[in-house]
Amino acid sequence: MKTVWDVQVREELVNRITSLKENSPALWGKMSVNQMLTHCALWDEMVLRNKHFKRPLIGILLGRMFLKKELKDESPMRHNNPTVPDLIVKEAAADVASLKNRWITLINEYGAYSLPDHSFVHPFFGKMTRAQVGYFAYKHIDHHLRQFGS
Repeated sequence: MKTVWDVQVREELVNRITSLKENSPALWGKMSVNQMLTHCALWDEMVLRNKHFKRPLIGILLGRMFLKKELKDESPMRHNNPTVPDLIVKEAAADVASLKNRWITLINEYGAYSLPDHSFVHPFFGKMTRAQVGYFAYKHIDHHLRQFGS
């Protein structure tokens, strides 16, 4: 399974981000390229900065089960999965180049990620190991790049 801990995987992701165009149409969902770039940067900041958000009751009750299901194989995330409400982007800056650069910088920060196991708490899934963070971060990034044909 691909993980953001692998330098070659990060390079692949950076190349895919670089190929995005300002007018790339979404193959599903309601986000524009700008909104997606902003959302993904916020998501990666949540992981890399260990930001905490309130967990919904359903996440507390079922989060571990859904995480296990999501990480059981290499299949892509399904379309239109719900997201953390704090990471929903209604408006985004118009400068795609700067948004791509911001996200690429964050992707590269995974190379220096130093949080110990179970110290990151996903707002829905709960505590995650370093391996789970790496796999799920890749799946999240891949999901949104595929959303825009990259």
